[in-house]
Amino acid sequence: MPEKEDVVINENELENFPEESIPTKVRKKENGKQAQPNSLLKDFIEIADAVIVAVVAAILVLSLVFRTGYVDGPSMNSTMLNGDRYIVSGLFYTPKVGDIVVFQPEIGGEDYSLWVKRVIATEGQTVDVTIDGEVYIDGILLDEPYLDSHQKTYPKAYSKVQFPLTVQPGEVFVMGDNRLDSKDSRNIGCIDTRKILGKVLFRFFPIDKIGPID
Repeated sequence: MPEKEDVVINENELENFPEESIPTKVRKKENGKQAQPNSLLKDFIEIADAVIVAVVAAILVLSLVFRTGYVDGPSMNSTMLNGDRYIVSGLFYTPKVGDIVVFQPEIGGEDYSLWVKRVIATEGQTVDVTIDGEVYIDGILLDEPYLDSHQKTYPKAYSKVQFPLTVQPGEVFVMGDNRLDSKDSRNIGCIDTRKILGKVLFRFFPIDKIGPID
């Protein structure tokens, strides 16, 4: 009995043959050959989709939780200098004494550009800025290690702010660390906490000063 010859079928001709007439060996080879690249492509697409979704979600979360800004002017010298860039967050934030905050002041019914200042007192506390250049909170001299040694804190001339001053609910009293050259609550009074964008957390420029800010 003559040996059964192998059936040779060109790949391009497979589609012209009924499925049941194609030798099993050929069907397995063809199916395996097609399944591998299709499976790899599908896995790649799924991974790429997952990565894109994760990146977009991360960007949205970061944009809602964190913001960036920069210091404009000398009012926070030498803690923060003109041009320093920072990250600020207001998520679940409640102002505390000593925090550096970013807010939008309202002067004469108009909103001004963002200011960066330090919280000196919160609601219910009484601030007294003396003519001797000292700051008292509730009758206790305020310890301010962040100030340069030559800094003195004086009341502002021609200001309507009267000391001692008790901070009202929903407000904070703020000042710049450069007390001799800072427009702050000594000029415009207390700040509505609803105007505060958040606390300055981190300086990312200049490179040699990267790190958290106190």
